[in-house]
Amino acid sequence: MVIPSVKKTRVLAIHAHPDDIEFQCAGTLSLLQRAGCQLHLTTMTAGDCGSADLKPEEIAQIRRDEARQSASVIDAEYQCLEFMDLSITADTTSHRRVTEAIRKTRPDIVLTAPPIDYMSDHEMTSRLVRDACFSASVPNFSTHQWDPCSPLEHIPHLYYMDPMEGVDWFRNPVEPDFYINISSTYEQKKQMLACHNSQRTWLQKQHGIDEYLSSMHRWSSQRGKEIRVPFAEAFRQHTGHPYPQDNLLLALVCQDGKGKTEQT
Repeated sequence: MVIPSVKKTRVLAIHAHPDDIEFQCAGTLSLLQRAGCQLHLTTMTAGDCGSADLKPEEIAQIRRDEARQSASVIDAEYQCLEFMDLSITADTTSHRRVTEAIRKTRPDIVLTAPPIDYMSDHEMTSRLVRDACFSASVPNFSTHQWDPCSPLEHIPHLYYMDPMEGVDWFRNPVEPDFYINISSTYEQKKQMLACHNSQRTWLQKQHGIDEYLSSMHRWSSQRGKEIRVPFAEAFRQHTGHPYPQDNLLLALVCQDGKGKTEQT
């Protein structure tokens, strides 16, 4: 007797730099792994500007390795699209590259950077991913690749992660659509971020921060307090025309019906 295979929900988390995903949604990704989803982590850049001492190609290789190690914690695949730090632009060539990446991954759900954040790389990533989720299903949109993937059958569900510290350029709060309680997966989130060891030294020198894991802890705890749980992550869903309207992400992590999440 042949048992038919069950299609796994495919989830793509794509952000600008190595460690951005871990800061903002690694706990949710770990919950999705437990739910049986197939996970893909993608960074736009390899973090080539993320060192005050090493050359771009040297720190980029270190950061790719750290990103792969982090992805392995939740059995996820990792790829880098090889844009350069501080140089991501929302032009047609970049649009084609990101569209091809989405067609290759074929996600049902995409988690990406917020439209407004503290730096351009994050905002350009958000814009490119939003547009690519749309164009990935358009048959006549060519990505100009030598071996292009076929178009998607539908536009994936699109979600935005928190901006840094949950605020816009003027420190006005950015209100989430919903929260996900990550208390049961917080240790995996912490383990994934700890893989990015090269960034502690960089942030200490560039930003005056010597609390890489502590800052993540504080923000996860703050979002948790807002829904009366130890740790949480917050999201907004892109529901503009013609993106999907049902909240597939929320449904996947709420399968046991025991209040793993809370909507605003």
